[in-house]
Amino acid sequence: MTRSLLHDAENIYKAALASVDPARLVESHVSREGSRISAGGETYDLKDYEKVFMVAFGKSAFPMARSLAKILGGRLTKGIVISPGADRFPSAGVTFVRASHPSPDAGSVRAGKKVMSLAKAAGGKDLIFMLVSGGGSSLLALPAKGIPLKDKRAVGDRLIKAGADIQQLNTVRKHISGIKGGRLAKAAYPASIVSLVISDVIGDDLGTIASGPAHWDPTTFKNARRVLKKFGIWETCPPAVAEYIAKGVRGEASETPKKDDPWFLNVRTHIIGDNKTALDSAEKAARQAGFQTMRLASADSGEARVAAKDYIREFRRLLGDPAIHKAPTCMLAGGELTVRVRGRGKGGRNTEFVLAALNEIQKGENLHYFGSPVEGPAGNRTVAVLGDWLILSMGTDGIDGPTDAAGAWAGPETIRRAKDAGLNSSQFLRENDSYGFFMRAGGLIMTGPTGRNVMDIRIFLFIPALGK
Repeated sequence: MTRSLLHDAENIYKAALASVDPARLVESHVSREGSRISAGGETYDLKDYEKVFMVAFGKSAFPMARSLAKILGGRLTKGIVISPGADRFPSAGVTFVRASHPSPDAGSVRAGKKVMSLAKAAGGKDLIFMLVSGGGSSLLALPAKGIPLKDKRAVGDRLIKAGADIQQLNTVRKHISGIKGGRLAKAAYPASIVSLVISDVIGDDLGTIASGPAHWDPTTFKNARRVLKKFGIWETCPPAVAEYIAKGVRGEASETPKKDDPWFLNVRTHIIGDNKTALDSAEKAARQAGFQTMRLASADSGEARVAAKDYIREFRRLLGDPAIHKAPTCMLAGGELTVRVRGRGKGGRNTEFVLAALNEIQKGENLHYFGSPVEGPAGNRTVAVLGDWLILSMGTDGIDGPTDAAGAWAGPETIRRAKDAGLNSSQFLRENDSYGFFMRAGGLIMTGPTGRNVMDIRIFLFIPALGK
């Protein structure tokens, strides 16, 4: 009986998702005994503080806040939770604000005003717990003075479509914002801040996660202008945005707070979950399923279709290793890729990655090497079956770009179905229509929003013919 690699892949990615459950991450990093609360390895005595506040924003805000509110109990004075889902929060004294992702809306601005108001009201004897997760840049927004929300949205959307990575995108966001890039910490000073962060960026860069509202910013207005010029947006950017950034470059608008500023003296930040957390659990699950494992990367970046070529080249090289053919093998990778939109199709970075990988596999020499049980380039020659394989890429948040899919998977049967349906992978790739391809050929991963957000995971499975 042929082993189901899809079943194996599902078990592996479900283990990865379970390990970054936001509620569990908070519960495993925060504990309380009497008035003493331990968070991220440091201990705080709640008796030392007059008021205790909670501010949670990001895709994981709701479950993170629910767990912390339960731990704080009656010591929680007031809280604000900003999330794209739910309608209300179960704890008294906590205000829920629904906001939008990936582009900010009126709810995002309303949330920004409420949070800044809370921060400014906090005093030196107060403690603020900030629960930060991916998506916070959009969910918590407060455009800089003179910049309409629609202009801020337009610039962000154009950068995303142009293929800007999260660091580049957030460099601009921080410099047209009144709350990001450390400005929230400045507003809260001298209150104490404890930030518990679930990272969704490469290298766990605290200045980039949710645009770092409580972390100093290493970037400048000049950097922001440079990003806009790099992607050909500066000359046609909304006048209010261009004028504000130009003022900042001239020193006429206040720069984001920097490392040596006093606003961060009372800020403590702890990473409680990230992509590595998910990959560690995925690797453990793969080993339990009988796979030998390899970690290819945990911080991959760049354009999805370019990365796909590199991975297939590496996948093929590893398949040439005799050791790989002795046992089922699972290769894992993580990070976050980008898509440069050239066509008029629909898709996200994960579906485009898998489509580009599949397209690369179908090239003559690769097709023969991967042993796909389909006709070879000559049209009348059956390719030798070297083994079974599967490639999967998905967003841990369950949302791949502007789609309702988390990502996609492909294997030899995908090539068969595509051929039977007359689907040309190259044509779909040219149109950036990876979603359309997998909707017809099969392979879309539909999890719905997971409440997690630690970038993407990629799974490469191979079973040698003799091991089937």
